Amino acid sequence: MLQSSRFKRIYIACGYTDLRYGIDGLAATVQETDILFLFCGRRNDRIKALVWEGDGFLLLYKRLEDGKFKWPRKTEDLEEISEEQFRWLLTGLDVNPGIRKVVPPNWVL
Repeated sequence: MLQSSRFKRIYIACGYTDLRYGIDGLAATVQETDILFLFCGRRNDRIKALVWEGDGFLLLYKRLEDGKFKWPRKTEDLEEISEEQFRWLLTGLDVNPGIRKVVPPNWVL
């Protein structure tokens, strides 16, 4: 597994990314060293990671044989995640776990 401690920061591109893009297509968002950028397409079973290493880009690709990544789809912005959230993502867990608001039925009120 990719060691997240190597990177200063980890960002995910929320929403959908066209994974047909190669390094040049994804590189428009990457300009700093030691920052990992993660991208996910519509199928949720594969991601691409891009990092600038000072002398060139490194493009990584991961495809799951079974299952899907829990990818945040609500926004088109970049979101910074922690090392722990990165490990959760790669193991199939949601990067934004928490309590979700539940609206009780009218008869309860």
